Amino acid sequence: MNVPLFIALRYLFARKSHNVINVISAISAVGMAIGTAALILILSVYNGFDTLIEKNIGDLSPHLMMVSPDGAAHFEPDSALIDRMLDDNRVREIRYTLEDNVFLSYEDKQGIARARGVEDSFIESDSIAGHIVEGEARLHKGDMQMAIIGVSLARKMGIHPRFVSPATLYYPDRDAKISPSNPAASARSVSVFPSALMSVSSDMDAELMIIPLHTMRKLMGSSGEEVSGVEIILKDSSKQAVRRFKRDYAGLCTLLDRYEQQPTLFKMMRYEKLAVFIILLFVVIIVALNIYGSLSMLIIEKEDDMETLRAMGASPALVRRIFVMEGWLISLLGMAVGIIAGIALALLQQHLGLVKMPGNFLVDAYPVVLKAGDVVLTLCSVAAVGLAVSLLSSRKPKAC
Repeated sequence: MNVPLFIALRYLFARKSHNVINVISAISAVGMAIGTAALILILSVYNGFDTLIEKNIGDLSPHLMMVSPDGAAHFEPDSALIDRMLDDNRVREIRYTLEDNVFLSYEDKQGIARARGVEDSFIESDSIAGHIVEGEARLHKGDMQMAIIGVSLARKMGIHPRFVSPATLYYPDRDAKISPSNPAASARSVSVFPSALMSVSSDMDAELMIIPLHTMRKLMGSSGEEVSGVEIILKDSSKQAVRRFKRDYAGLCTLLDRYEQQPTLFKMMRYEKLAVFIILLFVVIIVALNIYGSLSMLIIEKEDDMETLRAMGASPALVRRIFVMEGWLISLLGMAVGIIAGIALALLQQHLGLVKMPGNFLVDAYPVVLKAGDVVLTLCSVAAVGLAVSLLSSRKPKAC
């Protein structure tokens, strides 16, 4: 029989002579439960937003992107390697893309945009259809070159799909000499008509416009084979399949998965989640300090019991373990209630969407994704905090 655990359980549920000890212990347990539930809920909400962002970004990002091995912005891909990939039964589609910053002029407004030249198959896929907020997604209308524009960029420039005025894109001519008196004369230009407005993310909406690939090549004065990336769409989009394909071609080209294509965004998402976890854990630590007060008072109240145990041969270490177990049981009791409450509330929000999001967003309710890893991390962290505070409390001289 574990004597410290047995006595600690008796102390936990037995009435104390000073009712304030029961009150402080109850407050400690309730605080640990609320803190634990909050950790699970907040982490699950962050998972929901992360999943939503990943889905939106993923619709416009391929499973893998082949880029220049030397870091150049533009390059000509190896045609033999592309043919080999096309023969790979894991590959569903390969698309070329050419992307760069351009100067955008629309009527009396000017600005900088990120133009992405794509093939017609990009528009024919279902990936962009769910992001069109107005107009019709198309790159050609007869002989006219069309463009799909981010909604924030369109509003800033006063662009609308129903307007008949074209937008003019400018890009520096590589072969022309720059004239200080007339810089526009040393730039290539093309005109495109807006066909639709899209909404993907705040960053993309503020700068991205999609135009035909041949139009982008004409604007840049590039060769017929120059690209900024080769998009590789796999039949199996699982992380294991993407990693396996990337490993198989590691020595032949440079491939970036979706996380590597948007490193800043995904790092920021991870750091934000870590920061929120640390802040909430600090709140749990503050709440757990109530255990220090209740244990200190309990040690004083049970001084006679400790003298009896010492007379029966109990060592100071055994007496200290009793109060360590007592404090830890208080924190574990609160943690258990918090885990159950947090999981239940997260699942309710995940499946029923009880708490709605204010304003006009892509989703009506706060997105929640409950992950087992977050539950385990919360369990271990809260249990460690409770144990640390209990060890600190039991080091009082009277406990020995």
